[in-house]
Amino acid sequence: MAQGPLNGVKIVEFAGIGPGPFCGMLLSDLGADVIRIDRKGDGRPGRAADVMGRGRRSIGLNLKDPADVETALKLLEKADGLIEGFRPGVMERNGLGPDVVLARNPKLVYGRMTGWGQTGALSHSAGHDLNYIAITGALHAMGDGDGRPRPPLNLVGDYGGGALYLAMGLLAGLMNVKNGGEGQVVDVAMSDGAASLATMFYGMKAMGLWTDDREANLLDGGAHFYDTYECADGKWVSIGSIEPQFYALLVEKAGLTDPEFQAQMDRSKWPS
Repeated sequence: MAQGPLNGVKIVEFAGIGPGPFCGMLLSDLGADVIRIDRKGDGRPGRAADVMGRGRRSIGLNLKDPADVETALKLLEKADGLIEGFRPGVMERNGLGPDVVLARNPKLVYGRMTGWGQTGALSHSAGHDLNYIAITGALHAMGDGDGRPRPPLNLVGDYGGGALYLAMGLLAGLMNVKNGGEGQVVDVAMSDGAASLATMFYGMKAMGLWTDDREANLLDGGAHFYDTYECADGKWVSIGSIEPQFYALLVEKAGLTDPEFQAQMDRSKWPS
């Protein structure tokens, strides 16, 4: 079997839910040797169906037990990277904070992920994907034009703004070490990541190219050439004909003979 590009990279992942395991899965899929530290004796429902736990070994430790903490530190001494998604201060209270770990292994890239960040008014507050994308404004853009915002599963905050940004940060840190640098802390907040994902839309709004009204913009179902349509058999089809040549083909194949359809980017002529 072919080895992935991260072959030889060792990652220690402290088990969590959602974005942490997804980040570990991505790195494992790329060939990293990921060891997950589970809570010893964890019998929570659903652990057997841990679909994001593929491709890595695990060990059960009690991080309240000094002997088990020392075991974790010994694993980290030989690791290249770390993944943790606890609330701020948890790793420090367990004797596994960045100062302790980097003193034992100065080349380690210490990846940590929270919802609201390590500091600030909300840093110790509970939250989920829905809350993180709401505070950034991203949630406002999702939903029916005359209805309430609709959460897009937990793709934007947990996975897009969290796991992928942490994976990218860890890889950047690993590259820095490879080029002769030292280890570092990669601090990812899902709310920050979700806001970053919305960069283009905030820029378009500042330029007057985006409105806060849903289903009135190019990419939110406002454009008839970028939307979903129900078919005669009750199933749905997605249409994404933004480029002029694809729009011309859509107009031709759909028999849209009304002259107003020729002005593709004239919003005043878009069907309501």
